Amino acid sequence: MTDIHDQPENGEGFAEDPRPRSSVGELQDMVDDLIAHVHEAKTMPLSTSVLVDREQFLTMLERLRAELPDELRAARWMVREREAFIARTNEKAEVIIERAQGRSRDLVSEHHIVREAVDESKNAIRRAEGEARRMRLEAEDEIERSLEKVETVMTELLGRLHFTREELHKARPGPPEEGAAE
Repeated sequence: MTDIHDQPENGEGFAEDPRPRSSVGELQDMVDDLIAHVHEAKTMPLSTSVLVDREQFLTMLERLRAELPDELRAARWMVREREAFIARTNEKAEVIIERAQGRSRDLVSEHHIVREAVDESKNAIRRAEGEARRMRLEAEDEIERSLEKVETVMTELLGRLHFTREELHKARPGPPEEGAAE
């Protein structure tokens, strides 16, 4: 499923979203509303299962998904971009290495400069490999910084989710006492 916010419209980042995104607190409120909705749902006789209005619940979940921070979409986009960048870098490195090897073969064919050709091709290959490695490491460093930011947001959201689930479990009624149902 493609989201319109998954792809940048310009070279600098993501398309400007005309509506403001919800804060983490507002997202927490949406989760609280979902929990309240489940709490308020009618229970099925002789069961702990509840009946919820599917359309209303789905609407609330879709709204929550729509309000998730742009950092999540940005991280997903950045991972794809990182993979594409690494693939392009590897392709460039292979082209450089192939050129260096081709140049090496050309130079070797001339018997009076064999040693010079071998040394030059090895240096070109080392430079190409070093440049490819440097480019790959820079891309990975940038992605790592971005993923750390997203991890911070996700950790906070996960903490709030765990707290909400604990509150939900605390509010759950205990088993009926023996003899009370008679």
